[in-house]
Amino acid sequence: MAIKNDLKIDDDLVRTLAALLDETGLSEIEYAVGDKRIRVARGNTTTVAMTAPAAAPVTAAAPAAAPTADHPGALKSPMVGTVYLRPQPGAALFVQPGDTVREGQTLLIIEAMKVMNQIPAPRAGKVTQVLVTDGTPIEFGQVLVVIE
Repeated sequence: MAIKNDLKIDDDLVRTLAALLDETGLSEIEYAVGDKRIRVARGNTTTVAMTAPAAAPVTAAAPAAAPTADHPGALKSPMVGTVYLRPQPGAALFVQPGDTVREGQTLLIIEAMKVMNQIPAPRAGKVTQVLVTDGTPIEFGQVLVVIE
């Protein structure tokens, strides 16, 4: 099967992912290899979307983004899910660059399997970078915030 831009879809992979949605009760699942991603999501019906690699979020210190993972103040995601930077739509952000936080303060929420998980600050300090955008999917171990 071919779609726009001559992207080939692995029909067996799509069927396997759709079966996983049925088995687990999830509403969507994403699979990535290299720079290619496939996402199968369920609304009223199951849909399939092929996407290009996600653009990296723009921050003031974008050139220093690579060493961020090794930074001692890097907060990495403890799970796969969708990140929310505010307690509810339209509310103020939990934190933004320049804010001073205390240990245990909620920095963001990760929704995983329909459960909202508050992610606390591992230590007190100043937020220097927020490396994710509100409502985007995140991976386990992905750096979310840097606290100096």
